[in-house]
Amino acid sequence: MNSVIEKEKKLNIALTKLKNFNFENPDIKKNIKILNTQKNQLEIEKQELEEKYKNLLDDYNNLSKKLDEFQNQEKMEKKKQIEFSEKIDELNQETDTLLGEIDKWQT
Repeated sequence: MNSVIEKEKKLNIALTKLKNFNFENPDIKKNIKILNTQKNQLEIEKQELEEKYKNLLDDYNNLSKKLDEFQNQEKMEKKKQIEFSEKIDELNQETDTLLGEIDKWQT
């Protein structure tokens, strides 16, 4: 019976200590506050980076379109140059033919 009374006393002491125990640890609160501040800062930085990425992606797409336009324009210019060269060749051939005909008529 003595052991039951002793156990009851020990349990009452343990309960009293638990009731008086302060579950709020100032270091934990401070760390949680710091972590929340860091989390908020990281979220702000993430939003800024996402916005910068979006802007860069828009710039990239715009530049890609401009590059495509320039390349198409360059192809058209080359095609025009080739056509122009062909026309000059045709005119040279016709000129040679006409000069040959003029030479025939003069002799």
